[in-house]
Amino acid sequence: MTEPIVTVLDDAAAVAAAVAEHVSRAVRQKPTLTLGLATGNTFRDVYNELIARFKAGEFSLAEAKAFNLDEYVGLPHGHPGSFEAYMQHHLFEHVDFAPGNARLPDVSAGDIAAACAAYEQAIVAAGGIDLQLLGIGRNGHIGFNEPGSPFDSRTREVPLTESTRTANAVDFPPGEMPPPMSVTMGIGTILEAREIVLAATGAHKAEALQQAFHAPISTDCPASALQRHGKVYIYRDRASLGA
Repeated sequence: MTEPIVTVLDDAAAVAAAVAEHVSRAVRQKPTLTLGLATGNTFRDVYNELIARFKAGEFSLAEAKAFNLDEYVGLPHGHPGSFEAYMQHHLFEHVDFAPGNARLPDVSAGDIAAACAAYEQAIVAAGGIDLQLLGIGRNGHIGFNEPGSPFDSRTREVPLTESTRTANAVDFPPGEMPPPMSVTMGIGTILEAREIVLAATGAHKAEALQQAFHAPISTDCPASALQRHGKVYIYRDRASLGA
């Protein structure tokens, strides 16, 4: 197994800048690349940095494609807690993806299983994911692949743990919790990306990172599957190193 390439930076702002530079460099090298996109607090800053680089003329996404990792099931269209709303606000409305080229899992379909299979087919039709962005949950989840997720799993509907819903409630109106179900790319789908960039900031991510990359591979920590990938870049801040 190839060791991940780890860059430790002073703070979350430096992590965001480094990840944005990694992505913008990849787009410059291959304007037609396919991105796998993530959400969460860390990526708000990453996307702000990307937007600044885009507006400075460093790259264009006009020929690129993107597939998001996940989406909640059961939210009305445009709900502020949805990842669709997050991506529109934090990235899509500020850059130049061609219409239809930036996609999230379809959670509005009557047959979600068929929609998940179609999402997988669309990724294949796009030539596969060149660069996948990932965060990591406190319990080691990647995307919404919670502990116990099979390493060969594909895009599918999954239940969310209470800890994940509680952690994500900050993105919802006061008193509202995220839905109990979501659609996520599977770990098998993620591992097929040609390159993976994982960003993690804060002391609360230290234990998950330890289990993911310095402990035996186990479905108890979904991110540990990344040890099987040959090209993983980790950008983390000093706080995430723990005590």
